[in-house]
Amino acid sequence: MHLSEQLNQDIKSAMRSGDNLRRDVLRLLVSALHYEEIEKGRPLNATETAQFLQRQTRQRKDSIQEFEKGGRQDLVDREASELEIVGEYLPPQKSREEILEIAIQVIEELGPSNSGDKGKVMGALMPRLLGTADGGLVNSVVTEILSSK
Repeated sequence: MHLSEQLNQDIKSAMRSGDNLRRDVLRLLVSALHYEEIEKGRPLNATETAQFLQRQTRQRKDSIQEFEKGGRQDLVDREASELEIVGEYLPPQKSREEILEIAIQVIEELGPSNSGDKGKVMGALMPRLLGTADGGLVNSVVTEILSSK
């Protein structure tokens, strides 16, 4: 089932159960997904859908950080609730250990000479982890590995 179909079904369920926050978050996701599909001129494939959901997750995480800096706990709580709802639609995320294992494999394949080759490693690694790992975590793992060489 395509994400938009799933979201529309879940909106109906949220409306029936009276869960207004869930309904509103899902409506925002449907709208953002629709605009993304208009921009591409076609429905998103599975990888693009995962990227879309990761962007939505990242936006909420960034908002939480900014609201915390501003001392707005009410908005932090709302964004955290939204983040939890969006997270339900993300594909299973890889653990740090799984990322480390794949990163080591890519580094062995490429044979970078120093930490200056990080961009080359990230360029080869991210397509393998697309939609299943946070880019910041991948970046920190690669930095850790390359700095230990």
